[in-house]
Amino acid sequence: MTGRATRPGTAPTILTYLWLVIAAVLLLFPVLLTVLGGFLPSSALLHQPPQLFSGHWTVESYVKAWNQPVVPLAPAFANSLFVGLVIMAGHVVTSCLAAYALVFMRTPLRRPLFWVFLGTIMVPYESIVVPNALFIRSLGINDSRLSLVLPFLANGFGVFLLRQAFLQFPRELREAAVIDGCGHLRFLFTILLPGTRPAITAIAVWSFLQGWNMYFWPLIISSSNNSLNTLQTAVFALKDNEGGSPAVLLAGITITLVPTLLLVIFGQRWLVRGFTAGAVK
Repeated sequence: MTGRATRPGTAPTILTYLWLVIAAVLLLFPVLLTVLGGFLPSSALLHQPPQLFSGHWTVESYVKAWNQPVVPLAPAFANSLFVGLVIMAGHVVTSCLAAYALVFMRTPLRRPLFWVFLGTIMVPYESIVVPNALFIRSLGINDSRLSLVLPFLANGFGVFLLRQAFLQFPRELREAAVIDGCGHLRFLFTILLPGTRPAITAIAVWSFLQGWNMYFWPLIISSSNNSLNTLQTAVFALKDNEGGSPAVLLAGITITLVPTLLLVIFGQRWLVRGFTAGAVK
């Protein structure tokens, strides 16, 4: 035979990649439609079928969405950034301290406290919205940025994930640090945290995304104060003010997607490593 032999497994590999490409296109099509729609005039979107590749590209919708006078997106972007960063910092700090205490500090209540943390994960978010709102109003801070983040500075999932990561840390290093006179905080910040960086980075990225995409809570708190609008609530209000301009609405949605997409694209490796830490030895 003069023909070149086909390597075993080539055809299944090609079919696998072809299926992955088709699945990726189907899954990413709504995102592509949203991003492209913001660069098109509304007439192209209202056309049946929509003229997505008409070639008439413009940034006018993005400029109009950003400078919309009724619901300006610039202060809403600042509020969302504040919420995301503060919640991220709160989750990382409280999760690190709580997980360290559950793993390295010998207290009789370690196991019951851990089950309490797990129990908080199982509580539906909707069931605590009203108590949180009443608590914020009782403190008199419902018209401040602090009301957007105060109920979310600690999270049971972060404690659980870091506890599992800390359990995989070599006990010999902890014992050697104690012999050398290393205290709890010094061991935590100079030895333990650098050794569990993937898990901490995963918690940081996950917490920021949770804060950035929060909608229900800011909608309740900012209902009487437009200065507390986040991007999610501002885009919802943009729908009412720009209902006849789908391009402006899609441009506003795209603005809210940019940080999320960047974090997922560039932080995917850390997310996978962090969430799988402790799963295998």
